[in-house]
Amino acid sequence: MNVAVIRKAHFNAAHRLHNPAWSDERNREVFGLCNNPNWHGHNYELEVRVAGPIDPDTGMVVDLGWLADLVKKEVELRFDHKNLNLDTDEFKNLNPTAENICVVIWQILRNKLPEKLDLHIRLYETPRNFVEFPA
Repeated sequence: MNVAVIRKAHFNAAHRLHNPAWSDERNREVFGLCNNPNWHGHNYELEVRVAGPIDPDTGMVVDLGWLADLVKKEVELRFDHKNLNLDTDEFKNLNPTAENICVVIWQILRNKLPEKLDLHIRLYETPRNFVEFPA
């Protein structure tokens, strides 16, 4: 029997959606206001869902304090109050769309979790727009 535990987190970050292989006109057509050369920001809301069997010794799937610390260290401190395009290695050559941010967070956390645990990420870019990985 698997049980899911979910940790919510928050970070603020700026970004610009831009494909350097395209013309300025094409970038404006595809990305609209999100292509602003002076950046724009979001108050991202994150849900990290970890699922797996309940450990018979602890009664937990995963220690929530440990998970909170992991999310803080690996996601919040890495991305909070950063310009994702300029200040992070992850997005130097990767367009920081909500989809790509979500997948990057999944990759970072997946490498830190025991294999027996499933991981699912939900990232809200706005209260009405969110992405999930895996789908």
